[in-house]
Amino acid sequence: MGCYDCCMRCLGGIPYCSLLATLLCFTGVALFCGCGHQALTETERLIETYFSRNLQDYITMAYIIQYFQYVIYGLASFFFLYCIMLLAEGFYTTSAAKQTYGEFRSTMCGRCLSSTFIVMTYVLALLWLLVFALSALPVYFFYNMDATCHTIDVLTETPASINQLCVDARQYGLLPWNAVPGKACGITLSTICKTREYRMTYDLYIAAFAGAGITLLALLAYIVSTTYNFAVLRYLGRKGIGARC
Repeated sequence: MGCYDCCMRCLGGIPYCSLLATLLCFTGVALFCGCGHQALTETERLIETYFSRNLQDYITMAYIIQYFQYVIYGLASFFFLYCIMLLAEGFYTTSAAKQTYGEFRSTMCGRCLSSTFIVMTYVLALLWLLVFALSALPVYFFYNMDATCHTIDVLTETPASINQLCVDARQYGLLPWNAVPGKACGITLSTICKTREYRMTYDLYIAAFAGAGITLLALLAYIVSTTYNFAVLRYLGRKGIGARC
């Protein structure tokens, strides 16, 4: 067998769907965890600087932010290991096994393992759909804040109207209702929107939201590839046909 045939046989055993899903998953998780972690830190700084004068008003939010940052550490580790396991399972269920051993070998343990990954990935995708929806909330908050600032810039010639335009952090549950001042209005709000911290935090939340969407797409790709591979293992294994997804 020549070098070309050997290379073609090796390339034919690569689980391209699983490999693509793994790259998407790594990219999405890196965006979500990295940008989300930094965005939470910047959010705490913005609230502390512009929306609250008393430490007791935002101490609860600070603890919640710290808790979510620890959760982000766990998510990054979990997805790294889980994606590696799914990629290994994809290699196992491709025609690489057939090409290595000279025949297609499908054991009961292998089929049980594949079905387990299908169920786990499906449940994980449903849970991550909730995370994807929740990650849109800070983007919505900063979008409203940015729209209010744009309105203020348009109405700079009427100060009375400007002072009535506010963003109240208490309405979004970021601060208790007795927090002082708890909101920013008029020129003060416009000044906040022009700061580097605000623009960076807004962009970080958008990137984290995009990362959550990419991760969800990767999980859906995993579901498709693992389901296809399991079907081939179950129904076509005895005929010597290997999965190539």
